[in-house]
Amino acid sequence: MEDTPVEKKTSTVNYQSLIYEWGKTIVLSIILALVIRLTVVGAYYVPTGSMQPTIGIGDRLLGCKFLYWFIEPAAGDIVVFEPPPDAHTTVPRFVKRIVAVEGDRIEINQGLVYVNGMPVEEPYASSPYYRLPPMEIPEGQLFVLGDNRNNSADSHVWGFLPEDNVEAKIVLRFWPLTRAGLVD
Repeated sequence: MEDTPVEKKTSTVNYQSLIYEWGKTIVLSIILALVIRLTVVGAYYVPTGSMQPTIGIGDRLLGCKFLYWFIEPAAGDIVVFEPPPDAHTTVPRFVKRIVAVEGDRIEINQGLVYVNGMPVEEPYASSPYYRLPPMEIPEGQLFVLGDNRNNSADSHVWGFLPEDNVEAKIVLRFWPLTRAGLVD
């Protein structure tokens, strides 16, 4: 059976319509993925052992970016952030645990971290060998430490972290698969 001119025109129109619909779907999908990536969730790679044993070298994590729009960062949260200028680093992001928030008083002495005069129970962290005199966390600032206390460039080295530098709260490890799950 031979195609008539009408049939050829119809098939061309359908083909162009199909390409248009597919193109529109792909472009909208890319835009949606970018919006989600920039505002909802981020994937992060950990290149160092500063958070061991909680987070290992090479772990890949997911962070919730919008959570801190609704709640304040809290002690115990593991966060990803842009390091402050005093960190003197070219590394674009760090992953550390919040130990104290604005208004808290922190001290590190004899291998223990004290917040507001009380020792913090930290079964996940190594005991620090260093000492830090008592100091109050200023407004809009956080005090963050790596769980591997003696092998971490963190607030005990470069000072307070501006709360605005926090990008996301780490919630999930997705690699390696043998350790995949919630992170706390």
